[in-house]
Amino acid sequence: MSQPRIAPLPTLPLFHKVEGRKAVVVGMSEGARWKEELLAAAGAKVLRLKDGWAPDDLTGAALAVADLPDEAEARRFAAAARAAGVPVNLVDRPELCDVQFGTIVNRSPILLAISTDGAAPMLGQSIRTRVESVLPLGLSAWAKAAKAWRPRLRERLDRFADRRAFWQRFTEAAWTNAARAPEESDFEALLDGAPQFAAGSVTLVGAGPGDPELLTLKAMRALQAATVILYDNLVGPEVLELARREAKRIAVGKKGHGPSCRQADINARIVALALAGETVVRLKGGDPGIFGRATEEIAACRAAGVPVSIVPGISAAQGAAASLGLSLTERKRARRVQFVTGHGADGRLPDDIDWGSVADRKVTTILYMSRQTLGEFARRALAKGLDPATPAVAVASATLPDEARVAGTIADIDRLAEALPPSAPVTILIGWVARDVARAVAPAQIVPFPKALAS
Repeated sequence: MSQPRIAPLPTLPLFHKVEGRKAVVVGMSEGARWKEELLAAAGAKVLRLKDGWAPDDLTGAALAVADLPDEAEARRFAAAARAAGVPVNLVDRPELCDVQFGTIVNRSPILLAISTDGAAPMLGQSIRTRVESVLPLGLSAWAKAAKAWRPRLRERLDRFADRRAFWQRFTEAAWTNAARAPEESDFEALLDGAPQFAAGSVTLVGAGPGDPELLTLKAMRALQAATVILYDNLVGPEVLELARREAKRIAVGKKGHGPSCRQADINARIVALALAGETVVRLKGGDPGIFGRATEEIAACRAAGVPVSIVPGISAAQGAAASLGLSLTERKRARRVQFVTGHGADGRLPDDIDWGSVADRKVTTILYMSRQTLGEFARRALAKGLDPATPAVAVASATLPDEARVAGTIADIDRLAEALPPSAPVTILIGWVARDVARAVAPAQIVPFPKALAS
């Protein structure tokens, strides 16, 4: 006996046309209501029975659904539906079901249905979430275009092989250009066999503070669409692992007080790649708009006529605050948050810091890139009137498994921070919102992740 080509299936996955047809839904539960909405979305004429049912209600139905707590009544409903030749679904009773509703990913007319054969619905929902994160929303427009173009294609191309080649080009174009809807010119270009799409594009993507699960859905989709990714030193391998396998990865990181890629060279490279037709993702740690040199890269792209967009990310400040279990603002203690860099173009503490703003008791200051200048920052802030008792927390590798923190006051945070791993990126949080964190940690004590610090 030959080996079967398909492994055994618990159910047969089908897509059921119900538009304009009768569908019966019995019950008042949330599950019954949700299935009513699904059926209506598919165009069915739903008969909703809230206070009981009779066998005649099932006549001519394309599908029957019920949520009936009583076991005997549920069995009677299933039997009546089958007697009427109607496929039946009983909510939370898979043993009585002819059909089951899967978890749906909707990119209409593209539909993905996920089933666990009723064994683990929440697992199915988690799979849907992961699929949602990488499936571009724009594919819907391309699928609609395919449906509209198919009859015209048969008129223009007689040979099956030619039509197949067209759809192969179409598929590549859809993934490459998922951020935009297709146009009439795309149809003609694909027919010619040499589509002239946009020269390429650049997307500045915030990779977040380190934890790959903090990436936004839009960031995930950008990574999946990219053909080339230029990434910083702060972007870890776990984040890069989420990118499209075929994408070329280029490290362009800059290190303070160490070897670095020149910003002008990075600008030129992303522009050249985009002009060569690549879909470029410039992947930056945290949020690209916070000390990420985004302005220069955007200007370079615009000057060259390259389409450029930004996908924001969770900043190191937000990641550190969430890990510490505190809010960066409080009604009575901190009405403002400010981001300050401790690292100027020459590697020194910038001369144009607004020290009066730093000394404001009702502001939370987040200090970036200050491993070499933290001591000078603290001394100058104190000299300009910052209360020496102001709480301060230094967080190394925020949100990552090896995260570590020290806490104290602005007067001693420089000394305490020396105990943190020397190569780890450090974010300094200064302000009275951190008062409980500062009290919870003894001087010079390093607290590793994930021990909670907030009281």
